[in-house]
Parts: sequence; C-alpha cells; structure tokens
Amino acid sequence: MEAPLYPDLPPDPSAPRGGQPAFWVGPRHLAGDDGRLYDVVADALVGLGWTSLTIVRGRHEPDEEPEDRQVLRSTVLHISPDALRWAQWALPDEPFHLGGLPIAWQISARAGASSPLAQWSAYFTRDVPGEAVVDFLVALDASNQPASPLAGPELALDAVASHGWLRDIDQPQAAATDPTFTSHISLGEVPPLIQDGDLRALSAEDDETGPAGWLAWAEPTLGAPLLWVASFAASVPHDLVAAFAASLSSTAPVLRRVLPEATKERLLRAPAI
Repeated sequence: MEAPLYPDLPPDPSAPRGGQPAFWVGPRHLAGDDGRLYDVVADALVGLGWTSLTIVRGRHEPDEEPEDRQVLRSTVLHISPDALRWAQWALPDEPFHLGGLPIAWQISARAGASSPLAQWSAYFTRDVPGEAVVDFLVALDASNQPASPLAGPELALDAVASHGWLRDIDQPQAAATDPTFTSHISLGEVPPLIQDGDLRALSAEDDETGPAGWLAWAEPTLGAPLLWVASFAASVPHDLVAAFAASLSSTAPVLRRVLPEATKERLLRAPAI
C-alpha cells in the first residue's frame, strides 16, 4: 500500500507566503494535473512554435455598453506551423463528457492540407497528468505523418509493461493495469461522439463493433467517480498512444502543489527543496 513519506510534514518554509508547498510525488498516473493542465500544455505548445487563437462567443444587446457584454463561451485553439494538427482547450466551451468528466483538451490531426476534416481526435479530461499530454503532443509534433500508423498496438502495452504495469490476464494483447489496479489502458470500442475519419467508424451499425481505439482511465476506488479519462479515436497512430502511455506510467516523480483528494493518501511524496 502506498502512503505519504512525510504525512505530517509542516509547510515548506521556502514556499511563497500564503502559497502551497511543492512536493515531488508518485506514481504519476495518480498525481493529477496540479490544477495547471491548461498552462502546462499551452506553454509546451508555445515552445513547439504552435500559434494560439482565442475565439470568444457572446451576446450583445442593443444599446448595451461594451463592458456589459455577456460572454457565453470562450475557446483557445493552438495550431501547428503546418496546420496539420491542432489542440483545443475545450473546458470553457461546454464540452461533452467522458466517464462523467468534462473534456479539457481535444487534440486532432488531418492527413494533409487538402483534407478539411480531422483524421482523428484524442480527448483528455482534467487531472490527466500534464506531462503525459505534453509528451503525446511532442510526439505528434515530431511526426512527419501525423495521421498514419507507424507501428502496431503492442507498442502502447509494451510501454506500460516496461514500467511495471500488468497485462490483463484475459486480454494480454489489448489491456493493462498498474500494480494497484487503479489505472488502466485498454484497446476496444470507443465511447460515443469520438471523432474519427475512418469510414468504418462512421458506418458501423448499432449492433456492430467499429474499429478499436484506446481508452485510459484512473478509478481510485471501485465504483467511485473516476479521477481522469483519456480517449483516442481508432485512427490515432499507436506510436502516439505509446508516447502518452510511457509518460503516464513513468516511475519518475512529478512536481505538485495540488494533490487530488481521491488519491493524495496513496501518493509517495517528498518535499521539493
């Protein structure tokens, strides 16, 4: 059973006055997003040279002063230099839900400049560790063919198995879980509304199973609300999912000030001095 290294540790004196102390924590897949999922990902995209656009939707009544305008929704869109891939911060834009949690980031790619539609999309809720989303984006940015598979699905499972995750006994080629059986990754039927350019996914009947996509999630307690969910359309290249899976299951500690209530007692932590 994982427990805090220093459960009664006093606040870090080096922390800003009124601020929260910082800790190095693990395992990463239970560490949450530190309440900074937008900032961490957006900063990484700026470093990769992606352009950001802010789309504001609102309502302006006749004779209404500009400062009184009601903003209904606001979306931030980040676009790669070649415009073949983009990332949308969807949380303020009334997103749909995965596992009862609202989507925070939606990341998409298209096959070429002549294709107006996304070939695939991937979705991440809050509390997905920002490091894993960033590593997924770094792999996506480096790919010369962001919509073409370069490897088989075993790559994602090998990535987590190399960090001590256990392959599912019944589905060793399609699913794995961490040693505490809290976090999972599985290849199978994707949830509704997941966007995919594969015509087989669009044409599948209600009684048919479409192409398989990856789903990852953390369930701190059986039957309790999920901590986070990540879903990948069937056309997301397996090597990109493997980059996410390798980062998610990494044994390297991550820096956190805000710990998820559902998992904070299960995290190993040491003060960041």
